[in-house]
Amino acid sequence: MSAELTLGPVLYNWKADAWRDFYFKIADEAPVDTVVIGETICYKRAPFFEPLYGEVMERLEAGGKTVVFSTLAEVMLPHDRRIVESICSIEDHLVEVNDASGLYHLTGKPHNIGPLFNTYNEEVVKTLAKRGAKNFCVPHEMRATAIEAVAKEANALGCTVEVQVFGRQSLALSARCYHARAHDRIKDTCQFVCEDDPDGLNLRTLEGQPFLTINGVQVLSNDYVDLIAELPDLARMGVARFRLSPQNVDMVAVAKVYRAAMDGDITAAEGHETLKDLVGDTPLANGFFYQQPGYRFIDGDAVVH
Repeated sequence: MSAELTLGPVLYNWKADAWRDFYFKIADEAPVDTVVIGETICYKRAPFFEPLYGEVMERLEAGGKTVVFSTLAEVMLPHDRRIVESICSIEDHLVEVNDASGLYHLTGKPHNIGPLFNTYNEEVVKTLAKRGAKNFCVPHEMRATAIEAVAKEANALGCTVEVQVFGRQSLALSARCYHARAHDRIKDTCQFVCEDDPDGLNLRTLEGQPFLTINGVQVLSNDYVDLIAELPDLARMGVARFRLSPQNVDMVAVAKVYRAAMDGDITAAEGHETLKDLVGDTPLANGFFYQQPGYRFIDGDAVVH
C-alpha cells in the first residue's frame, strides 16, 4: 500500500518537556512520514510550546519526517489572530489550516486543510484547491461514500485526501472552556487545569457510563477511532494519507501496527487485537465510516459496501 502515515498535532495540554520528548521519540522511532506540530485547541497553551518548535522540527527532520505546522481551530480574539498569522508566516514548511482565518494569510500559497475545517463535499474542495490547498484531512464524522466523493474530486484536481484512522474523534469546539468550568473556574483564570488530564477529562452519564471526553474548549469522543481494517477500502477510494492522532498511549507502537498493516505484514484482525492491548480500557470504534453512530464498532467483513 503506497499511502503515507501521518501523525497529527498533540491536541492535549501536555507539559512542555513531555511534549518535546514525545516528538523526539517519534523522530527517532516511529515509522511515520509526516508530523504535524503546533497548538491547535487553545491560544493560552501556545507560549509553552512555541520556544520548542525549532529543536523539535530539527529533530523530526533529522529522523526523515516532513514537518507541517498547525493553526488554531478556533479564532475569536486579536491574540488568536496574531498566533495564526505567525504560524502562517513560517517559511519553507507547509501549514495545516483548521480555521478560515488562516486562508487570509495563505491564499495563493500551497497549504493543507486540517480535519477541524469543514471539508464535507466536492464544492468545498474545488474552492479551497483554487486558493492553494494541496491536502485535505476530512472531518472525523465523514461516512465512506462521502470520503470517496471528496477523494475523487481532490485527486482530479491534483490534491490528496487524508483520513484519521486512530485516536479520539473531535466532535465540537466551544467559546467556553469545559475544563475550567468543571473545576469552578473561568477560561481567563483556568490556571491550566487541563494539563492534569493528558488524555482528556472523561465525561460520564448520570448512570456513570463513559460518554465523551473534554479537552479545554474541545469535545471529543470517549472512544478511539480504529480504521485499520478499512485501510484497503480507503486506499481504493483514493485516500493517500492515513492520520494517527496522538493519545497518552505508546504512539510509536501504534504507528508500527498501522505501518505493518499497510505493508501487509499483519492482518487487520491481528492489528486490531494489538491495538486493543495498547489502549487498555478505552473502546475502539469505526461507526461513522459505516454511517452508524460514531461510538460503535462495526465488523467490516459483515458490511456490504
